Amino acid sequence: MIIAENIHKFYERNHILKGINLKINEGEIVSLVGASGAGKTTLLQILGTIDSFEKNKNSRLILKNQIVSDFNEDQLSSFRNQEIGFVFQFHQLLPEFSVIENICIPAFIKKTSKKDAELKATELIDYLGLSKRINNKPSELSGGEKQRVAVARALINSPSLILADEPSGNLDSSTSNNLHDLFNELRKDFKYTFVIATHDITLAKKSDRILKISDGIIK
Repeated sequence: MIIAENIHKFYERNHILKGINLKINEGEIVSLVGASGAGKTTLLQILGTIDSFEKNKNSRLILKNQIVSDFNEDQLSSFRNQEIGFVFQFHQLLPEFSVIENICIPAFIKKTSKKDAELKATELIDYLGLSKRINNKPSELSGGEKQRVAVARALINSPSLILADEPSGNLDSSTSNNLHDLFNELRKDFKYTFVIATHDITLAKKSDRILKISDGIIK
């Protein structure tokens, strides 16, 4: 479960988030929609503990029944690596690494053994239909295949929460639909919670709920 209470964020004099309150249940797929600059990505980064917010007595962030807004940097880093998976618009795959090597990176950061990491990565590769691409480099993949590799990388540590920032932004409509169908399959099979920031209302409608952000406020 995610609980965010009274979340404010400033960048210099710009008030980006203006008292965000939200609750997302375990196993939900929730889309954040809004125009560019509305605060979607900023909120996603705060939920993912990779950005901070203004601390006051009425503000806090709870993930998996833990008040992570009270964590120090080492605690946040460990929690993030184990409990949160990230999927980005531009994949952020390392070009010199193969598919399986890219997927294994978060597991190696967690200090998982090479044998166990590659076993889990292979299972994900099979599940995502990438078996024939296991040793390919990112430059040899289609856009949809790159995004599936990014999804596998997000799942390698078996996180409880997946955060996706415009994951279909560089995909054609058919591949975008397939990606969002995949998110629903993953939720059904593994009970993941998804929070997706997107401009695409059509794809957002595949979610359980849509949260509209406008001028730093959920409406």
